[in-house]
Amino acid sequence: MSGKKTVLITGCSSGIGYCVAKGLNARGYRVIATARKAHDVQELQQQGFEALPLDLDDSHSITLAVEQVLALSGGKLYALFNNGAYGQPGAVEDLSRETLRHQFETNLFGWHELTCLLIPHMRRHGEGRIIQNSSILGFMTLPYRGAYVASKYALEGLSDTLRLELAGSGIHVSLIEPGPIESRFRINALAHWRKNIDQAHSFHKDHYQSMLARLEKEGPAAPFTLPPEAVLKKVIHALESPHPKPRYHVTFPTHLFAVLRRLLSSRAMDKALLSVSGKGQR
Repeated sequence: MSGKKTVLITGCSSGIGYCVAKGLNARGYRVIATARKAHDVQELQQQGFEALPLDLDDSHSITLAVEQVLALSGGKLYALFNNGAYGQPGAVEDLSRETLRHQFETNLFGWHELTCLLIPHMRRHGEGRIIQNSSILGFMTLPYRGAYVASKYALEGLSDTLRLELAGSGIHVSLIEPGPIESRFRINALAHWRKNIDQAHSFHKDHYQSMLARLEKEGPAAPFTLPPEAVLKKVIHALESPHPKPRYHVTFPTHLFAVLRRLLSSRAMDKALLSVSGKGQR
């Protein structure tokens, strides 16, 4: 194991995290996979992964995980792939302060705390890769995704700043921006919507019906959905290229809207996004 580069990955219970952990392990990396729930950690261990519990909402859990990772790697961690996140659906005006706080705790504050604890160790060895799994919704918006959009916009700003601050250190920061990917994302989002949004008393209750149809649909709910291996390919480039890109677009919609965002006015972009979301048809 001593000759292998060590990569820490968060959110490995399913979807992108699991796929990347499996793919990098097969490629010869020493993967330390993490998950929030104990039974998911046990499942990963049974599959042969070095796996640790990590709850991004809990500072103690983050600190303990870092201590364990450094002990396992002899203090030399090559890369961090921040991936563990969820989407909180709901109209902005239906989001309580507590609901919005929880979205940021998992999707931003936990990532930030974990990253900051690991940077000094990467700096000490003169190299490192910090790869942030952002989203197409890190640079464009859609109705009823406000909490998730806000967390990803914040992640992009923080990551861009960090990349500038780490220039010359040997530590590279990259953002992965996937569009629709096959995962449990919609299932988890539906659970959070039911827990935190009061549809019956919402002004947006009629629009929520079409949103629910999308969240409850089995199989891909959006065109151009790709398997998580599409993200793995970009992660490999970010890990192995001597000049990793600041941003990696994944799926056709991400490439398309990155171009439209540069070409269209804000008003024209709003019109396009409303049309895509279906809200502009009402």
